[in-house]
Amino acid sequence: MEAALSVIRAKGYTATRVEDVCEAADLTKGSFFHHFKSKEELAVAAADYWSQTTDALFAAAPYHAPSDPLERVLAYVDFRKEILAGEVPEFTCLVGTMVQEVYETVPAIRDACDRSISGHAAEVEKDIAAAKALYAPDATWTPESLALHTQAVIQGSFILAKARMGAEVAAQSLDHLRAYVEMLFAQPRKGD
Repeated sequence: MEAALSVIRAKGYTATRVEDVCEAADLTKGSFFHHFKSKEELAVAAADYWSQTTDALFAAAPYHAPSDPLERVLAYVDFRKEILAGEVPEFTCLVGTMVQEVYETVPAIRDACDRSISGHAAEVEKDIAAAKALYAPDATWTPESLALHTQAVIQGSFILAKARMGAEVAAQSLDHLRAYVEMLFAQPRKGD
């Protein structure tokens, strides 16, 4: 799975060949086909593995520490910026990469990618909902819509990082996201 993540993040799903994954994993093609019927089946498994791996990373991340839910949301954005390290394939999102390529042509991969992105957004949504209840209870936007928007900005920042071959533009996008979130909540607290 680690080899699949590495190769697909670097080359994209379409350009990745079974031979590339086998070479990176130091396996034979026969071994590959013992575990997976096709490259598509590998991609679905890779998306699920990505979700498990990133779920663990984000569950242990320091942005959970603040007691205030708005501070947790802002710390989440800061954390996303902090992990923009290394070469572009090392910090970009596997499922974002794959879904951009196959959203219409390979529904099984699209659905696996959606589960991953939407599942992550649902976790972020919990803190957004708590912050909204405290700071913006009458706002017309929903916690779900803001959680999905954070993911849209993050995925878009990865596209820009790929286009510009570096993390700086992604970091700037995340700075704008942070400022946007701060503006949404720039209201007196409930009861103040």
